[in-house]
Amino acid sequence: MLAATLGLSDIMICALTGVFLMTITHCLSLKDAYRSLQAEVLLLIVGTLALGLAMQKTGATELYTATFLNLFSGMGPHMILFAFIFLTSVCSHILSNNATAVLLLPIAISTAVSLGVDTRPFIIGICFGASACYASPIGYQTNLLVYGPGGYRFSDFMKLGLPLNILVIVLAGFLIPVFWPF
Repeated sequence: MLAATLGLSDIMICALTGVFLMTITHCLSLKDAYRSLQAEVLLLIVGTLALGLAMQKTGATELYTATFLNLFSGMGPHMILFAFIFLTSVCSHILSNNATAVLLLPIAISTAVSLGVDTRPFIIGICFGASACYASPIGYQTNLLVYGPGGYRFSDFMKLGLPLNILVIVLAGFLIPVFWPF
C-alpha cells in the first residue's frame, strides 16, 4: 500500500503483489479468494465498462458533455466540478456507486478536456461523488446489507445520510482542487 500511495509502483502491480504474498504466506487461501468473488458485482462492472466504451464509440459521451457544458456555460471549472460531484452523488443513490462512476467517468474526462483543464480533479470528484451515497440504502451494498437486519427505515438513511452527503460534496468540491489543481 505504501508503494502505491507514494507512487513508487503502479497500483495494479502493488495489488497483485499483495494478493500473491497473502496466498503464499497462507493469510488467504485461493479457495476463500474465489468464494469471496461476487459474480453480480463483477458482471455489473464488466457491463458498465462495456456501456462506457460503447458511449465513447457512438459519440454519446461527447453529446452528454456538450449538454452538460451548456447547462453550466460561462462557469468555471470549480462550479462544473461541484456539479459533477453532486450529479454523481445523486445518481449513486439510484444506481450502484460502481455503475454511476463507470457511466459518468468518460463524460467527466471529456468535459475536463473540453475545458482545457487537468482531468484528475474530475476523476477524483467522480470517485468522491460515487462514494457519497449515504442518504439511501440502495446505492451501496453495505447500506443494503444492514437495512433489513438493522431494522432501519428509509427515512433513517435520509436523516443521517443527507447532511453527510452535503458535507462530503461541499468539502470535496473545495478540497479536490487544492490537492489536484486544475
